[in-house]
Amino acid sequence: MISEWFQRVGSSVPRGFSRYFILELLKKTPHTGKEIIDYAVEQSNGIWKPSPGLIYPLLGRLLDEGLIDETKDGKYQLTQKGKDTAEDVDKVNDIVKKQLEVLFRLGNVGRFVAIDLLEKISTMGSILSSNFVNMTNDETQKYKKFLEEELKKINEKKSTPKGKEIKIE
Repeated sequence: MISEWFQRVGSSVPRGFSRYFILELLKKTPHTGKEIIDYAVEQSNGIWKPSPGLIYPLLGRLLDEGLIDETKDGKYQLTQKGKDTAEDVDKVNDIVKKQLEVLFRLGNVGRFVAIDLLEKISTMGSILSSNFVNMTNDETQKYKKFLEEELKKINEKKSTPKGKEIKIE
């Protein structure tokens, strides 16, 4: 999955991706910081070479946030909170993927809408991933409600007859 992503975006790694990459990787098995770097290089066929100056401070933040912990042998693994966060990210990804498939079936209009939507989601995702741990339960619920309302709008718009303008607010 991750190597397919690199093929689509090339060397441009968006803000917040490293965090997502680490959480995804640690869902499978514990890894050291060096193993995380090596895996990133391998999966991207050398396109992305995250530096220790990126990975280790990020691991420190993930430790501080309680999303990972360090084993006695120096490997990092997800905590239950980290597993829950990674699961939430997967759910959002699945929803977005299904909605984008619908938009792409709409032809050129769908493609333009999808590209705009991807940019907005990428921005929101970066902001959310960097601030998620600091959000209150109330803020989390408001954000969830907002996303559900936006997806509802998309579902309503996909039934618009051909030739009609499709507008996503």
